[in-house]
Amino acid sequence: MRMRINTVSIMTRRTTLAPAVLLGATALFLTGCASDPAARDIATGSAPAKADTGADTGADTTADTGPRITLTYDGGLLVLDQDLHVVGDEPIDGFTRVNPAGDDRHVLVTVPEGFRVLDTAAGTTGQPALTDVTFPADTGGHAVVHGDRTALFADGSGDVTSFDHADLAASVADGELPDVDTTESAAAHHGVAIELEDGTLLTTIGTEESRSGVRALDADGTETARSEVCPDVHGEGAVRGDVAVFGCTDGALVYQDGTFTKIDAPTTYGRTGNLFTTDTSSIALGDFNDDPDSEGYLLDQVALIDATSDEYRVADLPDGVGFTFRGIARGLDDEALVLGSDGALHRFDEETGKPLGTIEVIDAWQGPAEWQDAHPALKVLDGIAYVTDPAERTVHAVDLASGDVVASSDRLPGVPNEIAVS
Repeated sequence: MRMRINTVSIMTRRTTLAPAVLLGATALFLTGCASDPAARDIATGSAPAKADTGADTGADTTADTGPRITLTYDGGLLVLDQDLHVVGDEPIDGFTRVNPAGDDRHVLVTVPEGFRVLDTAAGTTGQPALTDVTFPADTGGHAVVHGDRTALFADGSGDVTSFDHADLAASVADGELPDVDTTESAAAHHGVAIELEDGTLLTTIGTEESRSGVRALDADGTETARSEVCPDVHGEGAVRGDVAVFGCTDGALVYQDGTFTKIDAPTTYGRTGNLFTTDTSSIALGDFNDDPDSEGYLLDQVALIDATSDEYRVADLPDGVGFTFRGIARGLDDEALVLGSDGALHRFDEETGKPLGTIEVIDAWQGPAEWQDAHPALKVLDGIAYVTDPAERTVHAVDLASGDVVASSDRLPGVPNEIAVS
């Protein structure tokens, strides 16, 4: 079932959401900044005392047209400008995840109530603010941006909330949610959804115990196709031609022109759990694991899945080098980019899997004991790779064209964990 819900009905149902005005939300944000001496006092614009390294983590907070980098740490959120200076520090409880909302300005922060909107103020003259505007969700999980739409999945109910992210800024400025579509699943599960440009919604099939595949719904919410040959489905993306790809434990599931097709992995067990796609390439990049008994979170192979030719290639990292789901992205020419446990960025040709060279960035690091634990992460935007270094409490910007580290932050107020760039 898929239904349109207007903003008024959502706000009326949610008694915990008082009408949010950004002035009040900004006041809350400023209180959080003042509590941390390493952040600039953005209420006055004055620089605070220097951090414990002797370096000033503050910066001129005049807005620029460059990206804003959002980092989580234990107990808070940091917002950095394009020069990697801290321009905002907001307290928040517990482990949280962050995802771009899709409009180049806002970030979605997982909270117990759902997905709370962080205004990074990118491209404006304002200051970052963790607003009171929240998309309700029972155990918020994946947030997927594709085209003009963003789809949010609630693991605790199986519901999908989708919206046009071009409407987000105006709605948040009024303290409201934009209009949303809500789609229900047959059962709650750890799932994901993506909305294609023709309005088709692809959403996973599963229960609390297992996941089996994906179904397709048209703009009216009518199921038009389904496939249940994708065990433990996880990871999604859309490649060139608006073709969707999902990861399975034995290959990948592709949706094109109203039909699902399975691409088998080269091994009986060949799990891809995270996919990274672009709209200029037919190839989906994924992590790859061919050992069902493997322990820990470090992997040493990547999958290159061609949705046009149905070819499934695997590329190996150098001996002794691993990576996690946080350390994989696409480069300038759609090549595979992997942040290895040796501290270097490893580049691979997307079609052949041939190594294309490395860029040294940080020191070697060990795999995490739990996936939620802070460990190096990678995001790429407009030819710049952003690499976190939890051991040094820093983040670095790498120009992929030159291979140079073009900016590095001072020591941050907290250990960086999750990262989103908008």
